[in-house]
Amino acid sequence: MRRFPTFVVLLTVACASRGASGPPVETPTTATAAPALERPIPYPVDIPASYLTAVERGTRTADGAPGPGYWQQWAEYDLAVRLDTERRRLDGSTTIAYRNNSPDTLDVLVVQLIQNLHAPGAARSGEEEVTSGLELERVVVGGAEIHALEGGDEGAGYQVSSTRLFIRPPSPVPPGGSIELTFDFGFDVPQQGASGRMGYSGDELFYLAYFYPQMAVYDDVEGWDTDRFTGQAEFYADFGRYDVTIDAPAGWLVEGTGALANPDETLAADVRARLDAAAASDSVSRVLGSADFDGRVTAAGRGGRLAWHFIADSVHDVAYSVTRHTNWDVTRTPVGDRDGDGAVDHARIGAIWRDSAPRWAQAARYAAHSIAHHSTFTGLSYPWPHMTAVEGGGIIGGGMEFPMMTLIGDYNERGDTALYAVTAHELAHMWVPMILANNERRYAWMDEGTTTFNENQAKKDFYPGIDWDVFEQESYIDVALAELEGSLMTYSDYHVPGPAYGIASYDKPGTILAALRAMLGEEVFMRAYHEYFDRWAFKHPYPWDFFRTFEDVSGRDLDWFWRSWYYETWTLDQAIGGIRVDGDRSTVFIEDRGRVPMPVPLSIHCRNGETIERTVPVDPWLAGRRQTSIEIECAVESVTIDPARDYPDVDRSNNTWEEGAPVS
Repeated sequence: MRRFPTFVVLLTVACASRGASGPPVETPTTATAAPALERPIPYPVDIPASYLTAVERGTRTADGAPGPGYWQQWAEYDLAVRLDTERRRLDGSTTIAYRNNSPDTLDVLVVQLIQNLHAPGAARSGEEEVTSGLELERVVVGGAEIHALEGGDEGAGYQVSSTRLFIRPPSPVPPGGSIELTFDFGFDVPQQGASGRMGYSGDELFYLAYFYPQMAVYDDVEGWDTDRFTGQAEFYADFGRYDVTIDAPAGWLVEGTGALANPDETLAADVRARLDAAAASDSVSRVLGSADFDGRVTAAGRGGRLAWHFIADSVHDVAYSVTRHTNWDVTRTPVGDRDGDGAVDHARIGAIWRDSAPRWAQAARYAAHSIAHHSTFTGLSYPWPHMTAVEGGGIIGGGMEFPMMTLIGDYNERGDTALYAVTAHELAHMWVPMILANNERRYAWMDEGTTTFNENQAKKDFYPGIDWDVFEQESYIDVALAELEGSLMTYSDYHVPGPAYGIASYDKPGTILAALRAMLGEEVFMRAYHEYFDRWAFKHPYPWDFFRTFEDVSGRDLDWFWRSWYYETWTLDQAIGGIRVDGDRSTVFIEDRGRVPMPVPLSIHCRNGETIERTVPVDPWLAGRRQTSIEIECAVESVTIDPARDYPDVDRSNNTWEEGAPVS
């Protein structure tokens, strides 16, 4: 989603030690005392016991790849809902066939009820419209209808706790076993539901998301994910197959996750023909205009209603737009060779928007570029049949992603560049977390930060000549200098209110990836980046899988990097400490005034016109030093640290020295 805007090693080494009791023990006079540390040295990354146990069991590996015993759960949803647009009410039923691929016997099942964010008394990160929440009308598990448990009730039953539903099934689900769950449910649609991630706008747009009971994740590291949804951090969900029917009034266009299985029964014949032609064209075509809804754009249906049938495979959620008096622009975009047959494959791109959002006339073009770019940059082809962006002014200000669908504000006041940026961001989420399905409720930086980085690379391609990574740096630095940031490894819903969540989830991790690329070099970074995407496609990566993959591919121990940037709120401040010129030789003194240790890229200009590029390795800082120097075979005229601005140095005023200038 795109929004608007541990203690360290001791700094000294004692020359005497004290035992359990008694006087100090004198250091022998012949011994050489260890030098005092001048700066904090990053200590090793803490890895949870649960993750290490997964490695021992062979579900994950020490080099960051899935292990030979890796498994994950699977669910198949048969989901049917009816939208009453006048009452703004959704009622439905879903049957879930849940397969236990784990080696564990499950005597409890956990289901997410995200709409309960709006129930009275629910835990919330911010203000939300209060409704009755998701009303469970019938629950059937393993063929038996069950009811809410009270007090010391034994046997099968369920208990609702905020956005979580805990179920005690009639009998445990053994390893390799399956169980069927059926839920009848309904709720009143909030206008800006789930913090603007779903809802309705006027009498022409409904966006249905977080609208059904969904199995929680049971994974190989933590078991059941029982974290509540509070309206801030977003996804953690398993993959599955969805067979979805949306019953809506005739004359309304329904689009959403999956392939439309009954286009001839729902779309008017001429609309279907225009859609097919547009989906085969590299140019954007208007399939529907807002005025077309005054005529027939759908089939007549029965009793004034239509059932739209969608099928989606290998997705971990679904969302649908129900609109009228909207424009529908469609084109196609290349996504690479999905099946290895040597031919370039394409995905259909759509933009659904209202006349009140005129900037959206370019939205399909923006989406087409974004999907094509991300397919190439990540090395992973967009896998699904379509991608549709829906304008949601009145529901959302920024943007929110779901598989094959995104909801984005009108951006009337923010401009065309901002609309492209949010489009590139939301569509980058099709890779993370829609394909690499990390736990965003705990580690939002894994998808929001990666997506911010991918967004910036897409903007560089669409708007050449602008270094968008630097803009991200500046946002992070402002908050870091104000001492308002929190550690990236803080669970996402537990950041101190203010900018800490946003900086730790978006700007800082996006900035760190750009710095890591500069440090490793483009070629090594991209090999590691592609390997990470390839290893964890349609799986559940944890932070240590990401860290270890980069170490595995690069062949470098980067513990100091992960600790400094991801676990701490340290900052980087490198400085020119002085220049000594002696004839045709010079000594450049470099100081590390911050806490984050990084290599020091230097651009050195000599009096003879020569330019020398050198990099001071990170080793002096990791040895606890604050100053180092390098010898240059020329009379130096000027020196600049990190002239490309690859690293987020919080004080660049001391990064440059010119002959005759004082040293700061």
